[in-house]
Amino acid sequence: MARQHQLSRIEWVADSCRLLNAIAEEFSRTKPFQGLTIGTAIHLEPKTVALLMTLRKGGANLVATGNLNSTQPATVEYLKRHGIAVIGEQSTDARAHRGFIDTLLDRQPDLLLDNGADLFARVAERPYKNLLGGTEETTSGRRRLAPMREAIALPILVINDSPIKQFAENRHAVGQSLFESYMRFTNRSTNGKRVSVFGYGACGKGAAGCFRSAFSNVSVVDVDPVTALEAHLDGFSTPPRSDAIASADVIVTVTGFANIITAADLPMFKDGVMLINGGHFPTEIDVDGIKSAAGPKAVDTYAGDGIETLLLDDGRKIHILGRGHMANLAGPRPLGNSIESMDLGFALQARCLERVAGGKLDHTSCVVPVPADIDAQVASGYLDLNR
Repeated sequence: MARQHQLSRIEWVADSCRLLNAIAEEFSRTKPFQGLTIGTAIHLEPKTVALLMTLRKGGANLVATGNLNSTQPATVEYLKRHGIAVIGEQSTDARAHRGFIDTLLDRQPDLLLDNGADLFARVAERPYKNLLGGTEETTSGRRRLAPMREAIALPILVINDSPIKQFAENRHAVGQSLFESYMRFTNRSTNGKRVSVFGYGACGKGAAGCFRSAFSNVSVVDVDPVTALEAHLDGFSTPPRSDAIASADVIVTVTGFANIITAADLPMFKDGVMLINGGHFPTEIDVDGIKSAAGPKAVDTYAGDGIETLLLDDGRKIHILGRGHMANLAGPRPLGNSIESMDLGFALQARCLERVAGGKLDHTSCVVPVPADIDAQVASGYLDLNR
């Protein structure tokens, strides 16, 4: 009789990260992080475990915290059980999250792996001597850190500025996972729905494309006329902002900027509109401002499904998914991006941290893209395993 094992999702993900597993095998021999502590502030979900275990194979001591609302308790339990220090727990409280960040930095890690610039923005205010530099994962984080280059003056490689990250994770995986998350939240059809996507960067392209493939009528809004022209030539309608809001059954924000949808848009919302955010920070849709201005006569909360419905005096309903947090890591069964896309993105993380730990970069590499040779190395490694 065949052996039977009861395994967790974390173990399924770990087995599926073929590129990270190959790097972990290499790191177990080369030990690029021997004697170093790596501090991480990143979504604590199963795919992150594969990255952290890879770094530990390289000799790293690890101390981890999460991002707002995305920390998964089962992941924290697993990491602690395997000897990795975890600070904090799942929280939507920004003040508590800042406390977790400060507690992590009190340990003065040698390298930082950041996601949204929570760590490095604090380092700009309270630097310490042994910090070698690190990585930033996101567009939102890069924008946040760019004005702080002189204050930080350490090498920070921006994973999101890799072409691999842009097409593999942002365009393909974020678009797919946002669409999947909409389905998991709502179980509502997309056929014939009018979907307005705000932002036509790589993530917006993916989201718009996935909803169109699911037979939705998709409009795109972008403040950059060149980018809006690209959306138009890609076959999407590009109406004025007000028309895009007023006609939408579903509004998706993927811009990296705050206050994309606000209380000022309340009069334009269609009855039954769904508001869903795919940006890193829970500020693209001003949920609190909308609630305050709406003065709803009732709020229906579907707790297990992560849906809030505002019932307005004029009879309209507004559905807010995941409280405006990044939808693919909020709500029911928050799976995030595909394993393969994160295998690539986290391979970039591992290689970039290896480069910073090597000590050959200086302050001129503060908030710069992934070096081209690392892109080529990661791409070749993935193709060798998956052709």
